[in-house]
Amino acid sequence: MSDQNVRNAGFTPSGITGGSLASSLMSQEARASGGGVPSGGPTSTLQEMGAKGTTHSSGYTSSGISGGTRASSTMSKEATAHGGGVPRGGTTSTVQSISMGGKGGRR
Repeated sequence: MSDQNVRNAGFTPSGITGGSLASSLMSQEARASGGGVPSGGPTSTLQEMGAKGTTHSSGYTSSGISGGTRASSTMSKEATAHGGGVPRGGTTSTVQSISMGGKGGRR
């Protein structure tokens, strides 16, 4: 289900779907970072997963983040960088939310 939720949000094998949640997230992220979408951010992470269908195997599952996975590593790095918490609108919270069918952690 996680991969389908990511594709439903507009992150697809053929790119980001215009007018979708994905395009809105990409636009917000590009404005926030001065015009580009950073590698490792929510948009690039979700697009990679949407293109490859690897959400679940990356550790973003319907029951949460799986230990010892890319998702848990990302979550740990974000928490360390933010004094122990995972920020709303960051990569971990946004990818996990969308993989579960949500709208992501808007900034």
